[in-house]
Amino acid sequence: MAKYQNMLVAIDPGQDDQPALRRAVYLHQQIGGKIKAFLPIYDFSYEMTTLLSPDERTAMRKGVIAQRTEWIRAQAQHYIDAGIPVDIKVVWHNRPFEAIIQEVIEGEHDLILKMAHQHDRLEAVIFTPTDWHLLRKSPCPVWMVKDKPWPEGGKALVAVNLASEEQYHNALNEKLVRETQQLAERVNHTEVHLVGAYPITPVNIAIELPDFDPSVYNDAIRGQHLLAMKALRQQFNIDEKMTHVEKGLPEEVIPDLAEHLDAGIVVLGTVGRTGISAAFLGNTAEQVIDHLRCDLLVIKPDDYQTPAETDDDEDD
Repeated sequence: MAKYQNMLVAIDPGQDDQPALRRAVYLHQQIGGKIKAFLPIYDFSYEMTTLLSPDERTAMRKGVIAQRTEWIRAQAQHYIDAGIPVDIKVVWHNRPFEAIIQEVIEGEHDLILKMAHQHDRLEAVIFTPTDWHLLRKSPCPVWMVKDKPWPEGGKALVAVNLASEEQYHNALNEKLVRETQQLAERVNHTEVHLVGAYPITPVNIAIELPDFDPSVYNDAIRGQHLLAMKALRQQFNIDEKMTHVEKGLPEEVIPDLAEHLDAGIVVLGTVGRTGISAAFLGNTAEQVIDHLRCDLLVIKPDDYQTPAETDDDEDD
């Protein structure tokens, strides 16, 4: 079954240019499928006023929804005129990420595309609380689109976890590589690179154990990671020069390599946990994401279930 045939674009209410919609149209031109431009809106002032009756408040909400629907239609008109199927839906909801996830489930969407804002000076991507909720809790992959032209010959960089002996990590690694290869083949025949980071020797161990040889330890760790990477690349017929096993923290290694390769997108896996139980999206991956300067695609395991209840964090 073809991937990404039912895309949901989370419209940015704060600007007239929509990079996420543009990226969805690009994907549609390569692989087909449907696009839904979706916007949850909410204005607290309409709910608070006591001068309006319930019917008047409802009418005002409908008026705002109609106005925003026409605003999106104006932005998408060029694509619609070109025959690209863009559905438009605006809903009244005070928690954007909940509205988006609910729409994904009800509409059986298989990809969310959302614009990632950029820090003007640092060029780093800035993620809002809504972005983080989607990355953690969305039942389908989330593509964070940077407002930046796709680099000429931009590569796809897949971050894999080579250190874990847990079966779910191996299965997730395989899913990341398989789906990225399928996407690259169908979209733009881009190169697919794999990256794994391994830790440096803890300083306290070298100090506390006089007979400890850091170089032997480092060689052993690197060797384990190289073997794991070799098995993975051979499984998917990836050339060795397209694989990278680097010493250091993932949050440093992955963004640095992405910049060096001029990658168009980094693909990460997450089991969607939060707090100290986070397997990859949590401490490590959130730091990786904070340092990226390109598009990001986050993919969950096959058996991932979105949380039935969401927390009470503030949203942007």
